[in-house]
Amino acid sequence: MLSLAVRSVAQVLSRPFRTILWKSLGITLALLAVLWIAIEWCVTYLIDLSAYAWADTALSVVTGIGAFIGLGFLIASVATVFVALYQDEIAEKVEAADYPTDPTGRTMPLIPSIILSVNFLGVVILGNIVALFLLLIPGVNVVAFFLVNGYLIGREFFEFAAMRFLAPADAKRLGKAHGEEVFVAGLIIAAVLVIPIVNLLAPIFGTVLMVHLHKCIAHAKRLHRACKASGIPLR
Repeated sequence: MLSLAVRSVAQVLSRPFRTILWKSLGITLALLAVLWIAIEWCVTYLIDLSAYAWADTALSVVTGIGAFIGLGFLIASVATVFVALYQDEIAEKVEAADYPTDPTGRTMPLIPSIILSVNFLGVVILGNIVALFLLLIPGVNVVAFFLVNGYLIGREFFEFAAMRFLAPADAKRLGKAHGEEVFVAGLIIAAVLVIPIVNLLAPIFGTVLMVHLHKCIAHAKRLHRACKASGIPLR
């Protein structure tokens, strides 16, 4: 798994994936900027302190700083949604570069892709809310955060990679059958998500890593069937 992770990091930092990163970040930052302005406007509109110039200015500054910090925590999650729109492009690049002789995966239609991206955002937010409550329990803390996020994130990313070749139900079954590998890969992605700045790479890194993991599992299954058909004993 570590070798797949190192391999994935090298690809994420290559030119083709940097282009996708800049596109998703540009859209993300533009959206967050609009939200920042909207939050500041709403607060200053609802709390009218125009009669006290110093208080009005102080409220505007505090609101702006608070919104900036709050939205800063969301940047990785929001970027994940927009990266989901490019996941097929990311997967195609990995498959073409590393698995040129394999069948090409199916591109997911736009509407299901958007639904999947929104669903993934919901999973990330829910996972972090659950993890936040668990962090308050003595003796659980950080371990809970990684366990919850590792499971949820690993499942979502793997199922996307598998659904390029399998029906959704089959992708879920494959993920469950290889739950340990998927969970470990999810833990690695979750670890990247908690590192400031670096977490912006997490959605692309997670997609690349799970494409490699799915390919390894698919190749192992084909080898198993070939050996069984040829009568070669399996250990």
